[in-house]
Amino acid sequence: MSPEAMPSERPIGIGHNGGPPLKPRKRRQATGSGAIGRYFDWRFAHRRAWKKPRDIALRREENAAKLGLTYEEYALEIMERGYFPQAEHVEAIKAQRARRRKDGGVVGQSLKGMRLS
Repeated sequence: MSPEAMPSERPIGIGHNGGPPLKPRKRRQATGSGAIGRYFDWRFAHRRAWKKPRDIALRREENAAKLGLTYEEYALEIMERGYFPQAEHVEAIKAQRARRRKDGGVVGQSLKGMRLS
């Protein structure tokens, strides 16, 4: 048999008839429901907002620990409100934990596997 007459280049396993799969795979849309450009803009902005230099992340983690907050809560307050949380703001921030948990937000999570020290 000549190489040109071979039906396929890769070998097929035992019991496989070489036909298409019986069930089509369900593909999840990677771009969300909006325009594709907007999805990638938001994804880029989200990564950029949370990715800070090591020194800044360590300082924020230390300040958050002093106040009894998680790093994410502390950083989120800076991003959302535009100020560095102080001792008088801690009770209001902690009161929002239940709502953020329910909404799937950032509460009580670590730095998502980032090794800072």
